[in-house]
Amino acid sequence: MERKEKITVVGAGSWGTALALVLADNGHDVRLWGHNPNQIEEINRLHTNEKYLPGVELPNNIIGYSSLQDALNEVETCILAVPTKAIREVLNDMAEVHKEPLTIVHVSKGIEPDTLLRISEMIEDEMPEHLLQDVVVLSGPSHAEEVSLRHITTVTVSSKNIEAAEKVQDLFINSYFRVYTNPDIIGVEIGGALKNIIALAAGITDGLGYGDNAKAALITRGLAEIARLGTKMGASPLTFSGLTGIGDLIVTCTSVHSRNWRAGNLLGKGQKLEEVLENMGMVVEGVRTTKAAYQLAEKYQVKMPITTALHNVLFQHANPKDEVDALMSRVKTHEMEDLANVLSSEQ
Repeated sequence: MERKEKITVVGAGSWGTALALVLADNGHDVRLWGHNPNQIEEINRLHTNEKYLPGVELPNNIIGYSSLQDALNEVETCILAVPTKAIREVLNDMAEVHKEPLTIVHVSKGIEPDTLLRISEMIEDEMPEHLLQDVVVLSGPSHAEEVSLRHITTVTVSSKNIEAAEKVQDLFINSYFRVYTNPDIIGVEIGGALKNIIALAAGITDGLGYGDNAKAALITRGLAEIARLGTKMGASPLTFSGLTGIGDLIVTCTSVHSRNWRAGNLLGKGQKLEEVLENMGMVVEGVRTTKAAYQLAEKYQVKMPITTALHNVLFQHANPKDEVDALMSRVKTHEMEDLANVLSSEQ
């Protein structure tokens, strides 16, 4: 039997809370940190987090903390569940209050614009070396709303240190939350981040009323686009046929739980980006990731027409319908050309 641990989840949003629930179901002593004192009081007094997971009762062994120092006291494993744009600030705060080595498991999906760093690289860049035991990424097709209801879910964990990944696998795995390991940390992070771009685009096509045929085409070509860039960056092409590739892409492009799909849907229906983000009330990671992926495509000289079209909509005020129509009128090519190019990059 795996020993029970004190584990801190940093970030009391929907995903952080859902993962805290999984860990609590497995018998661990779970500390859930958030910056809103009223939210933390609700978690401790009512065992709910209504803003992010309405109607879900949280186990009693999840204790909310508003003090990061108290939350991290005597903890060896930290689940980092904050938006990409907040990661550096939170890591800086963690380094100030915690002086023992930590294994950091990041569960966010994004790439930092301008630096073009993946989240694991941001952690290594920001966290002092003596405070960082290992970095593990947990990713896959997993909506917090369904995990919190204990619906069957499968995810992947990856790390440069396979033993660290296997330890995190043991912490999380149970009858409804299946965890696989994958040594390809680049592929796992790239697949998890870039699928949000395709989900935004899928929402736009739905908002425009283009139907399932168009969405199936978008998902398929989106996967080819992700694999083209990912393999150029050193990922294994096989990763993109797995949970953090096609699996995550399907669930994020087709579900009303997906905030990226919802945001795209509103854009397709004619709302402006600023209006959409204000109405959502939660972070839409795909927006920042689109900017980063557009920069990566230029850096690695990879053709990413869907990413480029979405970049035009989000940051150049292009008309969504015009961009979708332009995608459909691109020069003809052979479907297997992308596969051949990806495979040849492995030679």
